[in-house]
Amino acid sequence: MEESPNTSAGSRRNEDIALDLMKFVAMTTGYGRTSVQGGVGFQGTGAAAKPEDFAAHLLELYGKCLGVVQGKK
Repeated sequence: MEESPNTSAGSRRNEDIALDLMKFVAMTTGYGRTSVQGGVGFQGTGAAAKPEDFAAHLLELYGKCLGVVQGKK
């Protein structure tokens, strides 16, 4: 991948940081999963019954992560 000429190696967009944060939270907690699996993190919250629900949960989580990265409460 090539970086845009106006971006330094150490700077990242808020959207990219929020996406990485969302991935981390979703993977470590199982947020929005359709099936219950044993593992690390809390269980039984944010469980989606359909793929559309799963996508909606992830979009909601992304919005929350973006708000945090941008400094909103």
